[in-house]
Amino acid sequence: MANGPRYNVKFRRRREGKTDYYYRKRLLMAEIPRLVVRKSLRHISLQLIEAQLEGDKVLISAHSKELLKNFGWKFSGGSIPAAYLTGLLAGYKIIKSGIDNSILDIGIYRPIKKTRLFAALKGALDAGLEIPHSEDILPDEEHITGSHILKYAKLLESKSPDIYQKQFSKYLKLGLDPKKIVEIFNSTKEKIIKKYS
Repeated sequence: MANGPRYNVKFRRRREGKTDYYYRKRLLMAEIPRLVVRKSLRHISLQLIEAQLEGDKVLISAHSKELLKNFGWKFSGGSIPAAYLTGLLAGYKIIKSGIDNSILDIGIYRPIKKTRLFAALKGALDAGLEIPHSEDILPDEEHITGSHILKYAKLLESKSPDIYQKQFSKYLKLGLDPKKIVEIFNSTKEKIIKKYS
């Protein structure tokens, strides 16, 4: 691509929409490790990253797959409860490593209040990590524990059993009762706390 007095080619990652360099520069100027939160439809991951001259260095990481492997969580790894639990797990790992503060990095995602990204943030905060934030962006307790899923499942089961079977078919095939999500959430949370306390 050509460069000229009035036109400069942007960095490749900027052209691909993967990196906002202006936002990244402001994060790096804080000179403290970044808590990087990334999501997909099925999973959520958190990494504590320290910027170095030779490139970013991952200090600690946590992934929603760990909830299934180590703590008995069998529901979706991409839900708000799973995001909170993964954030809690990451927070405890970071605190245990001797770091107690960080700054949130959500990358190119739009900062929409009360979403999975901020559920993961709340989990890290509840573990004791200090991260600058505004309280109104955090999801409420009902969404974090999965109570909204429980209420929806009960409503569907009583009024539209066919839709209930279709909506929760993946869980039902695995022998999971969606009405027990709050109970399993609390059990998983206790296991994480017990491991790191």
